[in-house]
Amino acid sequence: MNTPETAHEYRDVEDRDFEVWAPYAQAVDLFLRSTVPGSAGEPVTRSMDRADDGWWRLRLPDGGAEPRDYGFVIDGAGPFPDPRSRRQPAGVHALSRTFDPGAHAWQDSAWTGRQLAGGTIYELHLGTFTPEGTLDAAAARLGHLVSLGIDFVELLPVNAFNGTHNWGYDGVLWYAVHEGYGGPAAYQRFVDACHQAGIGVIQDVVYNHLGPSGNYLPEFGPYLSESAGNTWGSSLNLDGPDSDPVRRHIIGNALMWLDDYHVDGLRLDAVHALRDDRAIHLLEDMAGEVAALSAFTGRPLTLIAESDLNDPRLITPAEAGGYGLDAQWSDDFHHAVHVALTGETTGYYADFAPLGALAKVLTHGYFHDGTFSSFRGRTHGRPIDRQRMPAWRLVVGSQNHDQIGNRAIGDRLTGTLDAGQLAIAATLTLLGPFTPMLFMGEEWGATTPWQFFTSHPEPELGEATATGRIGEFARMGWDPAVVPDPQDPATFTRSRLDWDESELPEHARLLGLYRRLADLRRAVPDFTDPRLDRVGVDYDADESWLRLCRGSTEILVNFAADARTLPAGTGAVLLDFGTDGPALLSREDDGSVLLAPHAVLVLAGTTA
Repeated sequence: MNTPETAHEYRDVEDRDFEVWAPYAQAVDLFLRSTVPGSAGEPVTRSMDRADDGWWRLRLPDGGAEPRDYGFVIDGAGPFPDPRSRRQPAGVHALSRTFDPGAHAWQDSAWTGRQLAGGTIYELHLGTFTPEGTLDAAAARLGHLVSLGIDFVELLPVNAFNGTHNWGYDGVLWYAVHEGYGGPAAYQRFVDACHQAGIGVIQDVVYNHLGPSGNYLPEFGPYLSESAGNTWGSSLNLDGPDSDPVRRHIIGNALMWLDDYHVDGLRLDAVHALRDDRAIHLLEDMAGEVAALSAFTGRPLTLIAESDLNDPRLITPAEAGGYGLDAQWSDDFHHAVHVALTGETTGYYADFAPLGALAKVLTHGYFHDGTFSSFRGRTHGRPIDRQRMPAWRLVVGSQNHDQIGNRAIGDRLTGTLDAGQLAIAATLTLLGPFTPMLFMGEEWGATTPWQFFTSHPEPELGEATATGRIGEFARMGWDPAVVPDPQDPATFTRSRLDWDESELPEHARLLGLYRRLADLRRAVPDFTDPRLDRVGVDYDADESWLRLCRGSTEILVNFAADARTLPAGTGAVLLDFGTDGPALLSREDDGSVLLAPHAVLVLAGTTA
């Protein structure tokens, strides 16, 4: 008997068909406890039946609609939470609770989905996006995102982890929504509200490792690989013996978000850390399943990889011999913009020091496309076919959770840049050739940091995390005294957005710029044109200026701290922003313009 190969393989236990994969167990028992207050009777344990494929199943004869707490006893040990648990109301070490995903009355019947091409993404962390840190509180802020022209909200991981707050990358129960955010019912309400506001949802998921506390998968079967792990922990068994059900566990989780929770896309964390030597890679397998679900539901479903490989095969369609993923994060854009604005050239920023690095990224997608990477000490990447690969397949941002949170003190660009420089970063991101992604708060120049925070209840784990984090940055030359303790609750609260900032004059001015950029992106076809071979760049590294041409529309940037003269067309001014006032100081008869320091100017195309 084979394991199910359809989306129904992840069905919830609410239909009272309990099942779990434990191929090496001699006996598996279901432990059940009623959640109804005052309910008579003690917890019960019932034996489960084993099938030839290693799955154990039990259908309860009494049915019943009330939620129940349950777990699995493996050869006398446990009970352990369900590997496919939908709810963990008492934490990842406690019993699971049944949840019926079909009970929600969806109000998004008018939502037909949204393609990524031409869209804008907003990345947020639920615990720090609002003071309350919940899904319902985030839903109350959707009007703000609509005013920014946001098409997709991307949530950092929400699956269950140990503790009260976390970035989300220490999750251990991938099917469960963290109870502190509101649990699975609140998640459904949030997605429903997004769709009614015209916004799609992209969920960040982590399939390359599990967190350090609450991972009981090895108690059930060979979920983990015996080969070397990755930076964050043990690797998953994607290609060894008994790896078929492990792969189905992962793909079933992806389908769950897209089907039961009506999610529109997934951001796949660090896919370069997925160890898979099969002829058909897990990502190809997943892309095929998601494409089939998309065809069935009649709405676009998007897979976005976070990849360090600079390999366009990931985002090449399956029919052209690629993996069939829709898009990938491109850190090269971030690095090139960051260096051009801040002048930082340490670590992986070193190769991006010349302004020509930014020019190459804007016209070729990758900077490292078969070139030598000094940070890696080797040649890295593969070129993108500029005539065939649409630029929207690269998701870019001048800030994101990684590039801020993995700095020693979690400082944003607002910590070092003035208003004009922040405007340059915003304009290159939103009006450049790629799919733009904003990080929560950047639209008003938030001054709150976004630091690395954890809440491991185990003292030894918390101490090890803090010691390791501080030691890592000390080796990089940072004063250990300034590196925040990730276990200190103040590190978490310090990272919450201060929404009152957005109403202060200097912040409101920047927020107005972001809204104007969103309007331009919708009004001018050049800004969503996906053809890389129609992007042109002129620049002068010595004078620190750059001219980006999107069709006939021009984006003129002065990176210098002094006024600069740039070549330009004669089109009307669409956007003008300098640090202390206008960017445009004067305009000559030959079309050249004099720009203020740290300023950006956008000119409309001219017609014959």
